[in-house]
Amino acid sequence: MINRDAVKELLNMSNEYPVVTIIGPRQSGKTTLAKMVFPNHKYVSVEEPDIRERAINDPRNFLSSFSPPVIIDEIQRVPSLISYIQGVVDNGTKEGSFILTGSHQPSLNEAISQSLAGRTAILTLLPLSVKELIDSGNFLDTWDFILKGGYPKIYDKDLKLSRFFSGYVQTYVERDVRQMLKIKDAMVFQQFIKLLAGRTGSLLNNSSLSNDIGVSSQTIKEWLSVLEASFISYRLPPFFRNISKRVVKTPKLYFQDTGLASFLLGIYSPEILSRDPLRGMLFENGVINEIIKQKNASGSMSDLYFYRDNHGNEVDLCIESGRKLYLVEIKSSETFTSRFTKGLRCLSDILKDDVSGAYVFYNGKEKFKMDGIDVLNPFIHGIPEEILLP
Repeated sequence: MINRDAVKELLNMSNEYPVVTIIGPRQSGKTTLAKMVFPNHKYVSVEEPDIRERAINDPRNFLSSFSPPVIIDEIQRVPSLISYIQGVVDNGTKEGSFILTGSHQPSLNEAISQSLAGRTAILTLLPLSVKELIDSGNFLDTWDFILKGGYPKIYDKDLKLSRFFSGYVQTYVERDVRQMLKIKDAMVFQQFIKLLAGRTGSLLNNSSLSNDIGVSSQTIKEWLSVLEASFISYRLPPFFRNISKRVVKTPKLYFQDTGLASFLLGIYSPEILSRDPLRGMLFENGVINEIIKQKNASGSMSDLYFYRDNHGNEVDLCIESGRKLYLVEIKSSETFTSRFTKGLRCLSDILKDDVSGAYVFYNGKEKFKMDGIDVLNPFIHGIPEEILLP
């Protein structure tokens, strides 16, 4: 079993709130984490049809049978149960009485917002980070990690990647997402997801996707929203605070797991990946995911953006944390050149003292500083601590 960095944050939450809700994509390790951290809690999964029927038809009796402290798994299957949990909590329960896990679907989000506001802490558990794998003795080459992604079962059971991701797409992405969207034509939706993978790290253009697939822009917007709610993809917004120049205001699209994106692109080996035209975008995606994962695990909240203006100046990642701003340029090259710093210097000149640090994250082995810019490989040297702080 691979230890998760979120253990400390989960324990802290359970000492402060009567309900802790662990959300994240399917197969990210939510159930395993909950059972490991709370071994003395009862456990019940409402994924099982007979258990789910009891929870739906007689929620009071269900909660009496599985009284706290309890782990209720796959809570998104019975979102109506959350309002009854609210009643139990309001009658007086200890901190950490209910540990809920679920894939973050719209119905679950709505139920939590309405019934558990102020009563639950929410922990987002994403797939494994490079740091967690290295700390557990699983050393990986950069391209090997980007190809495999971070789903724990791949490492725990040494699964064949094509078989795992094929099942993941069919069982979770298609079943869950298609049920929410009530999509009739599976082939069209499959084409949509594959097209998204090919646009990883690119500006999101709904009209272009609409034309390529043959559905309306509104449909594309709805599909993207559900993929985000299901932790398949996410959008990185543009940064334009205090900037007078004309800047791009369209978000970029990324996948929550580079292994899934690589599979959808038909890339099946690290050697092929390292030569693929999209390797730079997938490397960029992997670095941004790593930062998001480590921040989530520590409970650190920061706003992440990218910068691009109409003159071609670009910074891949702008991390706004409190009053501090860090700029990061991401390159998949193993060799550093001064050209990598162009966008960093341009934005630093505009923002001046607002910038707390500038970095180039690349795929080389050396770590050094050049003219005030830190150059390092985040998969070897780790993410700088100051970037991860709240």
